[in-house]
Amino acid sequence: MPFDPTIAAIRFGIGLSPTIAAPSSVADMLARLTGPDTIAAEVPIPTYTDVYPSPLDYRQATRALTQARGTDGEDAADEHRRQVRQDGTDAMLSFVKADLIRAAYTEDGFRERLVRFWADHFTARPTKGIDRHLISPYIEEAIRPYVAGNFADMLIAVVGSPMMIWFLDQHQSMGPNSQAARGGNKGLNENLARELLELHTLGVGGGYQPSDVRALAELLTGVSASAQDGGYFRPSHAEPGPELVLGVEYGGGEASIEDVNAGLRGLAMHPDTARHLARKLVTHFVGPSPSLTLVDAMAARYLQDGGALFGMYEVLLEHEDAWNSVARNVKQPFDFIVSSMRALGVERDEISNAENVAIRRYIHRPMTVMGQTWQRPVGPDGWPEEEENWITPQGMAGRITWSMQVPQNLLDHLPDPRAFVYTALGPTPPEAVLFAANAAETVSDGVGLVLASAAFQRR
Repeated sequence: MPFDPTIAAIRFGIGLSPTIAAPSSVADMLARLTGPDTIAAEVPIPTYTDVYPSPLDYRQATRALTQARGTDGEDAADEHRRQVRQDGTDAMLSFVKADLIRAAYTEDGFRERLVRFWADHFTARPTKGIDRHLISPYIEEAIRPYVAGNFADMLIAVVGSPMMIWFLDQHQSMGPNSQAARGGNKGLNENLARELLELHTLGVGGGYQPSDVRALAELLTGVSASAQDGGYFRPSHAEPGPELVLGVEYGGGEASIEDVNAGLRGLAMHPDTARHLARKLVTHFVGPSPSLTLVDAMAARYLQDGGALFGMYEVLLEHEDAWNSVARNVKQPFDFIVSSMRALGVERDEISNAENVAIRRYIHRPMTVMGQTWQRPVGPDGWPEEEENWITPQGMAGRITWSMQVPQNLLDHLPDPRAFVYTALGPTPPEAVLFAANAAETVSDGVGLVLASAAFQRR
């Protein structure tokens, strides 16, 4: 297997760094992945359970304002609610900084990439403006702990998260024959069941029928969330009786979250799920039109290991297709920005001490111009992999502008572009980029040309 540390750092990690060594082997990459999550401990992001402000904090502030209307305490209550809302905005920007630091300074780039991959696979979007800061805590709680573990455990954590429940309106669902429905309330909602089958497990074209969507939706009734209780199970909303999902019967006794979890574990171990996950991983890390041999090998290992993800990664990294010298994927905007910061060697304190206005100016808004609004993909299928979604006139203009203008605002002294071209691209940069770096009239132009080059934009 032709392991290449430069490919390992760029294709399977965040990128090259002047101060952090590239992985030395596949074994090194896998050992780091299964070791302690050092960078997350150093740069903490709260879990959904622990985040402030929580939905309950905002609800309590709103309730206090309502109660204070027409009294001497109205102004203070209104100011408190405004502050809670501002605290949420500040928290979101602090999480942007935390993600930047984690990516720019991790020695375990493969883990960071996997966290982003699975967070996109299980896309959830805030349904209200006051929830914009809750996606990072959702990822921290439901995704990050499981990226090297068992897929079913991640699936269960995601389905039980208030962010996913609210995003797909699962809290509005109730069984047609449930106790709650007999009171004349709303009925069954199939959103979560449909996305679970179509996006999260078996995939489009998987071996499920409309009847399976309906049965799974009925099995999921009772799964709900509230600001007070977070994700929880409401037996009064659960459809009574057993449900037949993909030929397997679940439930039938007293309604329980354990019936739901059993159904999710069944979905996780379906052969179509194994192939769907394998294909997505290969497409994301290696490129479009994935090798069917590699996909089949990864799917077989997944099923052999009972849904453990580590074996799939091992098969991927040990396959010769993974180390093809041709870079076929385009970095998404966040990955472009953070790999640039990593290559530039931006000081950690420069990021952690950055004012919110700087985060908006140099990260948040440029990402939007490049086509990737922070943690807000258009639909539940997440961000697209195809390069035509990223190599657009506006997107490329945003990348070029960032490359030519922002580095000099991040560093007191830019690196010599004649050396930087090797720092950013490795020991064998393309001749055209090497020439441009050496011929640039100014240091900032040279650095910008390296970052804006096709060689740096791809991985």
